[in-house]
Amino acid sequence: MSRLIEFKNYSMGFRDEDGRVHNLLDNICFSIEEGTAVGIVGESGCGKSMTSLSIMGLLPPSVVIQGGEILYKGTDLLKKSKTEMQEIRGKEIAMIFQEPMTALNPVHTIGFQIGEALKIHFPDTSKEDIQKAVIKQLELVGIPNPEARAMQYPHQFSGGMRQRAMIAMALICQPKLLIADEATTALDVTIQAQVLDLMKRLKESGSLMVVTHNLGVVAELCDEVVVMYAGRVVERGSLEAILDHPLHPYTKGLMAAIPTMTSGDEELYTIPGSVPNIENFEKGCRFSPRCEYCLDKCKDDVPPTKQVDDRHYVQCWLTFDGEGADYDNNNS
Repeated sequence: MSRLIEFKNYSMGFRDEDGRVHNLLDNICFSIEEGTAVGIVGESGCGKSMTSLSIMGLLPPSVVIQGGEILYKGTDLLKKSKTEMQEIRGKEIAMIFQEPMTALNPVHTIGFQIGEALKIHFPDTSKEDIQKAVIKQLELVGIPNPEARAMQYPHQFSGGMRQRAMIAMALICQPKLLIADEATTALDVTIQAQVLDLMKRLKESGSLMVVTHNLGVVAELCDEVVVMYAGRVVERGSLEAILDHPLHPYTKGLMAAIPTMTSGDEELYTIPGSVPNIENFEKGCRFSPRCEYCLDKCKDDVPPTKQVDDRHYVQCWLTFDGEGADYDNNNS
């Protein structure tokens, strides 16, 4: 398999009102292979959505790119012009946004919005063919009576149906990469299961980047997992490595907080504290204030990223003993 997307030492921050730049994403390194699904997990505020928006070129005006590359098929997306990104966005890389009611335009019909990407990227397509493609996509995502539904507006759809319409919109140009940003968060469990089943089938024709805080969704969909905390990748590896053999204290905390069938009346584990504000990041390990295993060096020095197994990497002083091969960020 070849790499479809590759983050190489990518860093970005935000400029505040006083002109100071505060780093958020710090030396992000991971890749997405063709035909695979990668889960990006972590609490709210860890930089997951900013990572996905960086691929799409949809970052806020206050963002400052501080270094690194985001390669798509070997070409740096950060060097693309607005026109070049518009050609890629929707056609080759598409995104399902977290809240469909705000992502959909209330004054246009669902059918118009789904077919718009096809009209833009394939301008020679006839109205009849666009209509057929829209109906087909609505059928694929399980929306009943698609001919009538295509003529309705977002407010006439339930939350689950709006989310399916968003998926249909993202898929109509058959993109190589689909980014799903908390795509199942607002759905009830029945609809969530249907959407997950649909996304499983998407892996047959493309790649998935699943941005979520729900490790159950990751276990259901993903081949590899990237664990983010306060803008850094603290651990990444195969699904089995991360779920069965987590090494970073933050990953272990996330796993311990998942309720199980045997939990019973036991009080669930919670990681103490909360994700810090971007202006209050530690100069060393950003997780150190919340870590029960914190060492003195954790507060002052950024831990190196170490390869501990085949495609399993961790950024933690507890696993760094000076032995073995340290991971070279330039060879991810």
